Amino acid sequence: MGMSVTISAATEQDAEQIFRLQYLCFQSEAALYGNYRIDPLVQSLDSVRREVATDCVFVARLGDEVVGSVHGRTTEDGAAAIGKLCVHPRFQGHGIGARLLRAAETALSEQRGATTFRLHAGHRSEGNLRLYRRFGYQAVGRSTGADGVEMIVLEKRAGAYAATA
Repeated sequence: MGMSVTISAATEQDAEQIFRLQYLCFQSEAALYGNYRIDPLVQSLDSVRREVATDCVFVARLGDEVVGSVHGRTTEDGAAAIGKLCVHPRFQGHGIGARLLRAAETALSEQRGATTFRLHAGHRSEGNLRLYRRFGYQAVGRSTGADGVEMIVLEKRAGAYAATA
């Protein structure tokens, strides 16, 4: 990659690129489950704009192009919910997802006081599950998404960083 990828907080101007990127990146997840109603594929542009305005959203940028994003917010129980982590297929395998995840964890802990991080991954999404385990996440349960996909719920305490991450 001739240019370096930078990680930064998303701005209002990034919402449309995030919206398009999610749609592209989550096609493979939808195919894995035979379900094209998963949240990132049916989310509206206005909803993405609201998330960027109120939640903790980071983007990976290569020049002016958004090539990755992650979303985080604090929940009623004080945990941080992290989701919609995605990296453009052309740039996967270069550590961008790991950098986005680390940025979200740091911001949610330092700026929003989160003491626990929680995320959901589809039970067949081995690549995603591997990344999360590398970061010290452990399975704590299962749930079924509104779209009917069986999810594994993973958590870790803030400050618990795995040595290999």
